[in-house]
Amino acid sequence: MPRLIDKNIDRYLEVFGAVSVEGPKWCGKTWASLRHAKSVAYLDDESTKQRALLDLELILNDQQPELIDEWHLIPEIWDRVRRKCDLDSKKGKYILTCSTQLDDERRKHIYHSGAGRIGKLKMYPMSLYESGESTGDASLMDMFNGKQKNKNVKIPSLEEIANLIVRGGWPDNIKVSKDKINIIPKSYIASVLDKDIDDGKKRDKEKMNMLIKSLARNESTIVSNQTLLTDIGTYNNNEELIESRVTLSDYLDVLDRLHFTENQSAYSENYRSRERLGKTPKRHLIDPSLACAALNLTSDKLLSDLRTFGFLFESLVERDLRIYIEYLDGNIYHFRDNVSGLEVDSILEFPGGDYAAVEIKLGFNAIEEAKANLVKFASNMTKKPKFMCIITGNFDAVAKDPDTGIYIVPITALKP
Repeated sequence: MPRLIDKNIDRYLEVFGAVSVEGPKWCGKTWASLRHAKSVAYLDDESTKQRALLDLELILNDQQPELIDEWHLIPEIWDRVRRKCDLDSKKGKYILTCSTQLDDERRKHIYHSGAGRIGKLKMYPMSLYESGESTGDASLMDMFNGKQKNKNVKIPSLEEIANLIVRGGWPDNIKVSKDKINIIPKSYIASVLDKDIDDGKKRDKEKMNMLIKSLARNESTIVSNQTLLTDIGTYNNNEELIESRVTLSDYLDVLDRLHFTENQSAYSENYRSRERLGKTPKRHLIDPSLACAALNLTSDKLLSDLRTFGFLFESLVERDLRIYIEYLDGNIYHFRDNVSGLEVDSILEFPGGDYAAVEIKLGFNAIEEAKANLVKFASNMTKKPKFMCIITGNFDAVAKDPDTGIYIVPITALKP
């Protein structure tokens, strides 16, 4: 299935000697990269890995672009590829993929950042637009340019939205029947716990599992490290407390390097009272299905617990917004005024500094509250948002509110 990142891989291959595609396991990095490659070296294949350990030149060839899959298994490849890119001005020689960022020990084997030679792209699980569940009747760029038109669209049921959350954006899960959609996310967590958390350093599998569950319970919130610490461990004195804090920091770092988590930084531009702004990131697992798997949540359980459903719907929307805005070379943030408590779920920053403010509401009954919140936010900004939008679950139209100019868009109609 075509992915949004395809266009950016092509674009980067025309600019850089090599492209590095990073992201979580099972999100489709290898398949997407193969669409652009003429040859491939799989470093998780033992014979290929052994040849590379003998001499890196044995796996590098002239059928370019060459895909080097899971290059992080032999970190020295990075500098070798960078030097190959320095030999001439030819673009698009190599595509590197990896599902794990290097730890400090392996990073010692790399002497050059690759700046100017190796362009970096981040890949995620599939958005609803990529998997075919979004019609694309509403476009972020059309809203940005003031060209978005009102349109009636098919309204998804809450059960359909719940299924999309539990299923997640894993390519191998798209065609799976509804009664089996929770198997792959659960297997993903089991694989992380069984194999990936021990990268040369032994870690407590049970504590890591407790941390994942705590992150899942606090999905789409700005929960503190102290709350996470309380969830995963006990300590009897200050010495044990310090050790627990070090452990938590290490475990969070591992999950970040595995692309298991993807936190949403706080927005701090253009506000009239900057000293009041919150700086704590909003926490996310890389896909809402992982939160469901960690907490053993099914579609039926979400439908019977609308509060949890709302947080995980926010996670689903912000996963897609991140994919769309990064495809457009922008960034996603959240906003909070620590004094007044004013919050905006997502701030989309476009290239050039213009931004949009987005509220996320599962049900249409919360639309009026969301509109009032966005109007209040805009009144406190020195530079006004380019557009404002409310993304909802069960609404049957893409519409622009005539009084406020705020767009109302179902998530199943959105595209970049």
